[in-house]
Amino acid sequence: MSGPKRPVEVVRLEGLFRHIEQTRMVGVPILNPALWVQAVDFIPWKGYQLGVLITPWFMNLILLGDTEVDSLAKRRPGEKITHAFPSGLYEFIVAEDPALDHHQGRYQACSLFSPMQPFDSQELAVATAQEIMRGLMLEENRSEVVTRSREIAEAWAGGDELATDTETESVPLEEGPSLSERLETPLTRRELFTGLS
Repeated sequence: MSGPKRPVEVVRLEGLFRHIEQTRMVGVPILNPALWVQAVDFIPWKGYQLGVLITPWFMNLILLGDTEVDSLAKRRPGEKITHAFPSGLYEFIVAEDPALDHHQGRYQACSLFSPMQPFDSQELAVATAQEIMRGLMLEENRSEVVTRSREIAEAWAGGDELATDTETESVPLEEGPSLSERLETPLTRRELFTGLS
């Protein structure tokens, strides 16, 4: 018996990153061989599809789709958009890959983990993604520190300068620790629920 039909944009996202794993990422040492590409727990949220994308080299919160408020067609790859969830503010980066074939190939990504060596199985990665999705919507997990996702834009821009137009930030941001600093610190249950926010 098959599960519920997934939105086409989620299926395309998963297919795109499987292709990237088998082409652009071949031989890259940061890949975790215990993991594979999987889109986890995508749900409708404010006109988007929201969920977690697991790959052997990162885990990101992803927003697929577009709204009049954010209008990705008017945004440049690398621009920042801050979204308010019950658990707090999360900073997403506009990313682009024409192979997605919708909204000019643009989507929003918020970095959670990279690299993925802390995960010794796909089951652990999926369980973590599911806990993050549950915790994201709980006000009791609220934190004033915004999750940073600069690494995503750097990866897709090839290390070029990032767009830093402050007009794209609808909410004042508080500087938080870098992703590498967060990964060096053991996760608390609160951090697991809030996506290291």
